[in-house]
Amino acid sequence: MLISHSYRALNSALHDGGNYGRHGDKWADQVRELIDHYQARSVLDYGCGQGSLGRALGQIVREYDPAIAGKDSAPIPADLVVCTDVLEHIEPDCLSDVLAHLYALSRTACFVVISTRPAQKLLADGRNAHLIVEGDDFWRERLLDHFTVSEWIPLDREFAAVLEPLRGGAALRGLARKFWREAIRKPR
Repeated sequence: MLISHSYRALNSALHDGGNYGRHGDKWADQVRELIDHYQARSVLDYGCGQGSLGRALGQIVREYDPAIAGKDSAPIPADLVVCTDVLEHIEPDCLSDVLAHLYALSRTACFVVISTRPAQKLLADGRNAHLIVEGDDFWRERLLDHFTVSEWIPLDREFAAVLEPLRGGAALRGLARKFWREAIRKPR
């Protein structure tokens, strides 16, 4: 399951206010560079919110957001999937399914930005809008189930990562996990 009905309703209410999911365009320059680097002919903005990234980049961007009517149709795979300021909002019980969905949709690469701090917004039920507040290690561990990390960029209380989908099954995933675990044990 990607999102529960009750959580979809809570997020729809935030989006309807027009002051939620408005800043995807702040990553437009980085996404342009990735489009050039990967020679992407299609981009999917996964969790597009109000669609500011699509407005900044034009018709190459397809939009998906399960909490916005008209943008909630099942997305099709794209060369580059962009998922900025989304994963921390996912229901913890749905995270594995959402990451598997991102993997299935990413033909060549996936660009994520994930906050590691509580949000300033609250849901109508009183919960913090960031349902998952975890550090880099938590996220890297989960992302390595489906992707290799091409680039990891620590930012102020968030990080950005360029990911490439693993092709080759469980053996490759196990190898990626092994290298990551060894890398974090090495003194810097």
